[in-house]
Amino acid sequence: MTTTITKAPFRADQVGSLLRPERLHKARNEYKEGIITKTQLRQVENEEIKRIVDKQIEIGLTAVSDGEFRRTWWHLDFLEHLNGIEGYVPEKGYAFAGVETERYNVRNVGKISFKPDHPFIQDFIDFKEIVGDRAVAKQTIPSPNQLFNIGIQNEDVYHDIEDYANDVIQTYRDALQAFYAAGVRYLQFDDVYIARLSSPDSTFEKYSREYLIDLALRVVNGVLEGKPEDLVVTTHLCRGNYQSTWAFGGSYALIAPTLFAKEKVNGFFLEYDDDRSGDFGPLAYIPNGDTRVVLGLFTSKRGELEDKELIKARIQEATQFVPLEQLCISPQCGFASTHHGNKLTEEEQWQKLKYIVDIAKEVWG
Repeated sequence: MTTTITKAPFRADQVGSLLRPERLHKARNEYKEGIITKTQLRQVENEEIKRIVDKQIEIGLTAVSDGEFRRTWWHLDFLEHLNGIEGYVPEKGYAFAGVETERYNVRNVGKISFKPDHPFIQDFIDFKEIVGDRAVAKQTIPSPNQLFNIGIQNEDVYHDIEDYANDVIQTYRDALQAFYAAGVRYLQFDDVYIARLSSPDSTFEKYSREYLIDLALRVVNGVLEGKPEDLVVTTHLCRGNYQSTWAFGGSYALIAPTLFAKEKVNGFFLEYDDDRSGDFGPLAYIPNGDTRVVLGLFTSKRGELEDKELIKARIQEATQFVPLEQLCISPQCGFASTHHGNKLTEEEQWQKLKYIVDIAKEVWG
């Protein structure tokens, strides 16, 4: 007999971002060109978020997201509204498999702290009002570790990476308190940086991989000190998701002994949709008990539905390392980590999410 998970993460869950509809793309372009006002753009966003919230509830998801419909990027929109961080256009975009991304990034220009009027707070309040008591409103933000990507820290502002880390930790502690006050009870840190630390192909110049893994752990655990008891926080580890391409390969073996074993989150969303992810062996480091593992067995990069029996077999295989009652399932990532979106249709997106809900019911009841 299996226990039913009554709090997040849920048996059938999702990472967060959803394909932007053409109406939203059009409104955003018209706002940039000065054709419509910010208020008019906000109205379109609200209407489209309501539509997708209704759809997520209709297909049976317990946790719903706003699809990240007010963002251009999964991470940069949040980070550039922190004090001491600014957005800019670099010479090159991020390097992905076979493609270079649109050019945009953030950099450190002063002491880092959280802005009490950060736009994401009001965005969540408006989103929560749309959801009401019909479902759990899930909030996603980039992990604090995203601020440790190469080229962001300004050594004229922060000579010591530990001082930089201390301010990042305090910034995110303040962010958690602000989100909690706004009504967030399910928060997800999206972390591509840690996936890079686990990639055997990644190289590190100034610090060792071991030091950076330890620092990544200390940063997240530092943020979570004093976290409200009823605030669920998860980490989503992703190897890159841009127009159906990826950035890194490699299993979780290099980070599992430190991060899986000791990171004080309520759950991990893990990418397991193809061979690049490695096997389930690193899951042996997940503590038995309340820590949940959301197996990203379904790809958000393509519309075809995975073979049901193969999915069930993989869930069973994972139970060699983590008890079934600690497991959940989801896509490996969102469907539109950036405004461009992955290469599938909105109908295929909904079919895949409903498929995950249906399979979860078969496995866990």
